[in-house]
Amino acid sequence: MRGTALTAPPDWWQTRAFVLAVTLASLIPLLWPDIPPLVDLPGHMGRYRVQLAIGDHPHLAGWYDFRWQVIGNLGVDLLIEPLARVFGLELGVKLIVLAIPALTVAGLLWIAREVHGRIPATALFALPLAYSYPFQFGFVNFALSMAIALNLFALWLRLARLGRLGLRAALFVPASCLLWLCHTFGWGVLGVLAFSAELIRQHDAAAGRRGLVHRWALPAARAGLGCLPLALPMVLMIFWRSSDHVTGRTGDWFNWRGKFSYVTMILRDRWMAFDIASATIMYLILFKGARDDRIEYSRNLLLSALFLLLVFFLLPRVVFGSAYADMRLAPFAIAIALVALRPKRGLSLRGSTTLAVLGLAFFLVRLGGTTISYALYDRSYDRALAGLSRVPVGARLLTFVGRSCRDDWAYSRLEHLPAMALVRRLAYSNDQWSMPGAQLLTTRYYPAGRFSHDPSQMVTAVQCRREMWRPIARALSDFPRDAFDYIWMLQPPPYDPALLRGLTPIWRDGTHLLLRVDDRRPVSPPSGTG
Repeated sequence: MRGTALTAPPDWWQTRAFVLAVTLASLIPLLWPDIPPLVDLPGHMGRYRVQLAIGDHPHLAGWYDFRWQVIGNLGVDLLIEPLARVFGLELGVKLIVLAIPALTVAGLLWIAREVHGRIPATALFALPLAYSYPFQFGFVNFALSMAIALNLFALWLRLARLGRLGLRAALFVPASCLLWLCHTFGWGVLGVLAFSAELIRQHDAAAGRRGLVHRWALPAARAGLGCLPLALPMVLMIFWRSSDHVTGRTGDWFNWRGKFSYVTMILRDRWMAFDIASATIMYLILFKGARDDRIEYSRNLLLSALFLLLVFFLLPRVVFGSAYADMRLAPFAIAIALVALRPKRGLSLRGSTTLAVLGLAFFLVRLGGTTISYALYDRSYDRALAGLSRVPVGARLLTFVGRSCRDDWAYSRLEHLPAMALVRRLAYSNDQWSMPGAQLLTTRYYPAGRFSHDPSQMVTAVQCRREMWRPIARALSDFPRDAFDYIWMLQPPPYDPALLRGLTPIWRDGTHLLLRVDDRRPVSPPSGTG
């Protein structure tokens, strides 16, 4: 395809203007919300507030322990340092999050151009994955690292195509270390992509030679040597994970039911039928590439996609205490597989144009749906946060967020909104993660007991199987009243009003409720609850 692509004028979806337009269009869903409505993001913003303010507000040091250390999970944590000082914390976080889908779209299209010579029309079907489920979940360091990894992979391919292997080695030693600092996952995926591309390049260089050793074993060894500039973070990884303070288990291997569900929810957002139908369209395009004689897969990117799928199948659900490790990889394996498609000579210009129009329409429809979804989430955020003005600065605040035992397709996205009290009022937030070695912050507010950190903010109507969430009746009766001044309840499940004895309501909006703790005496739960 490259030979004909360099002589024929580019089609409209192959121009730089189009790439710039769709890259900018990918920002639209995030423009209106002042807080990007990603599930875990407010919790991370609470950590950034501690990071930035703990030196100026001693009471934060009594609640949280924050220590800088070299770990493979520092992307936004590092970027927010200069940005918060210029734009403030909330706008600085929004600017970083805005960059993630834009970098993802640009990276996918750049990879397609480097491999195929021109951007094939089928590549447009991969663009909605800029808003994949891992991004919606708020894994911002991971999502940022993956977006950067896609662009670095495109640069890796370009420098190999130009024969600048020495320059590539010099650039990717520091680049791989910075990517690892952003998030370990991005560095690992870059290594998989780079090795698969090098393997194909070395295999093609050995064309004409006979025997398995000469055609695959030696090229694989040379590909490994070619990827050595990416290996330095391995030393950082060993140092980080061998440290005594690192906690977190690894487990839930080969959960095939879970892996199948992750494949169906690569675009999970709000509307289950819409999201699954959209994912089905992507799989139909991949199936068409295998069955249609006019479309083919690039060997380079197909091998990359297969390697990523293999890693997806081998990864456990939980790695060093970090959940959904395998789920995060599924959308990117599908994205690389879609970008691997290209037309053969038998596909007419009219056929390519039709595919491009359909791909662009698919991207715009998904973009419109995400924009509406985010506007609705933003409205629910504004409604819930209206009560924060009644919380004094520095208050000891305990939050209970209601949720169902069933994993509903559309999250309320209130699960970590309690951290906005920490962001805006420097109040205590019991939703912070406390896993030494996994991030820079741990909780140290010992009077809170078992209500000091995530998931103590989650409350349910009944005890859920295999979950640590408390029933609302037990939470309201067991929390240490001496440790907190205010209770903030967000969409709690039904509860007995008698459990609020000694708690004075000071703000209410629907089921959202803010209470002041006036009576420190414990309350016994009604019989038969919890």
